[in-house]
Amino acid sequence: MANGTHAGESSPYVELERDAWAELGAHTDQPLSAEEIDRVRGLGDQLDIGEVQQIYLPLSRLLSMYVEAAGALHRAQEDFLHRTVPPRTPFVIGLAGSVAVGKSTTARVLQQMLAHWPAHPRVSLVTTDGFLHPNAELERRGLLGRKGFPESYDRKALLRFVIDIKSGKEEVEAPVYSHLTYDVTDERVVVQSPDIVIVEGLNVLQPAGIRGDGRTGLAVSDFFDFTVYVDAAQADIRRWYTDRFLRLRETAFRDPASYFAKYAGLSHDEAVTEANRIWDTINGPNLNGNIAPTRSRATLVLRKDADHSVRWVRLRKL
Repeated sequence: MANGTHAGESSPYVELERDAWAELGAHTDQPLSAEEIDRVRGLGDQLDIGEVQQIYLPLSRLLSMYVEAAGALHRAQEDFLHRTVPPRTPFVIGLAGSVAVGKSTTARVLQQMLAHWPAHPRVSLVTTDGFLHPNAELERRGLLGRKGFPESYDRKALLRFVIDIKSGKEEVEAPVYSHLTYDVTDERVVVQSPDIVIVEGLNVLQPAGIRGDGRTGLAVSDFFDFTVYVDAAQADIRRWYTDRFLRLRETAFRDPASYFAKYAGLSHDEAVTEANRIWDTINGPNLNGNIAPTRSRATLVLRKDADHSVRWVRLRKL
């Protein structure tokens, strides 16, 4: 098996190598065009029609089955309670992984593919970046250098957002983050009566913390119906981060409005050194201390190879 499990060993997971997983979507039409794939591809991600067909088509079908099954269970529960069946609350998918691992591309691909299934055409995507504390507040708390760590988020606001979604509110707002200015904006994205909501972020699978009185609080992940973790070897993620930093130095960092405009004038070697410093002091420690430990909490893990292609898939058994 993909993780070295020998035949006959018991495990709470089903693990499939790439070819076996791809076969699950072999007889299903792939709904996205090459142009749509180009639009959702992240900087540096090697995403093509083959990867969408072999990896994301089976995943979208599996998720669609979960959504439909949740609807059937909802109707059965309301019947059991002798209640008039109200509209089902949205199915919420949590998607986690490191900086530069490609989770944002995965989220966008799944959003587009899930919306093609007729049972749930309204699919919303919300990133947790918007729930970061503003830079001024992070600076006041001495956390600007720990941006992306669990304590840098307004966790109460994020929890309220997810609870409102799962409460069935017809309209819920989420704050918007600008990667250009590296800060939360005054804009809001409105989520209106979705069938599915994908919540994507570094630390969305974090367990609940312990309150001051010793009681365990609620976690955002308590309200997820399905969770995905995008995984890869740390050496590969570190390299992808550096490669992305170099590409941004030639593109977005050259915008005078960019928070990172100061990096645009770096030489190649200086940029590599700076990218490695940021990884070693911020992104790497966050991955090792906070993000990677939540991998085992995911319903499904996508393990990537050095070229960004998914090598194997691990799914928790029901």
